[in-house]
Amino acid sequence: MCRLFGFRSAVPAAVHTALVTERNSLLIQSREHKDGWGIATYGQECSPLVAHGVGPAHSDPDFERVSSQVSARTVVAHIRQASVGAVELRNSHPFHYGRWSFVHNGTLREFAKHKAAVEALIHPELRVNIKGTTDSERCFYLFLTRLSARGPLDGTVSVEAMAQALAETMSLVSVMTDVPGSREPKERSAMNFLVTDGEAMVATRRNRTLFISSGMGGCPESLRPPNTGVPLQQFLVASESLCGGPHWVPVDEEDVVGVDSRLVFHRWKVQTLADGVLNPRPLEQHAPV
Repeated sequence: MCRLFGFRSAVPAAVHTALVTERNSLLIQSREHKDGWGIATYGQECSPLVAHGVGPAHSDPDFERVSSQVSARTVVAHIRQASVGAVELRNSHPFHYGRWSFVHNGTLREFAKHKAAVEALIHPELRVNIKGTTDSERCFYLFLTRLSARGPLDGTVSVEAMAQALAETMSLVSVMTDVPGSREPKERSAMNFLVTDGEAMVATRRNRTLFISSGMGGCPESLRPPNTGVPLQQFLVASESLCGGPHWVPVDEEDVVGVDSRLVFHRWKVQTLADGVLNPRPLEQHAPV
């Protein structure tokens, strides 16, 4: 298992508190999730700057150094507890391709048994970019495959297309790996995904906890997410509440949440987005540039 964090803001802002000094920061959580860390930040460039480490974040001075220097509109961070794949740099999240960054909290059930079947769903031009041995990296390239069926990966991509591609990835993988009809957590793949192109950001919840916040101003005290269509100044997503305050609200199981390039909030159900994916109508195929 792992822990993830995503941050999207209307203006560049620091994330040192969330990553290091908050009472349930990623640094604190890394005492349990100790098999590496990664931080991706987006500045003026289209592609992210990515820093990785293979040791525990709490004992690696580079984690705090990088965290203290980050001031950006978009940040993705991850701490790893290895379940599939050795503790190596090539297996550290975030995974990135072009302008895309991706992290995963969870594990595909019996991945070794299903690895070849998952890889067979990935476009050959994307499959050759796989460097590591994790289930997570393969889910990333399966997501990019589904997304590239809707248009070039270096073109304009809507938040709805991102959400649908993530939901389709979850649906295809779950059909392969879950025990049919079971609701037992140990018999279902866990797929909390978070992906961004630096502008839009989308996250999914499946078989792990996931929380969102609209910043220190907070979501409503009723502990409900903001309504779809509401513009935010900040959007934060994390595996756990970072401070326990009332402004962190849980995401429902099998939900997809995110913000578009204008920081307008969106929420969908996985089942609705992925409807028909197992017998889809033909999609135009594009080179996944």
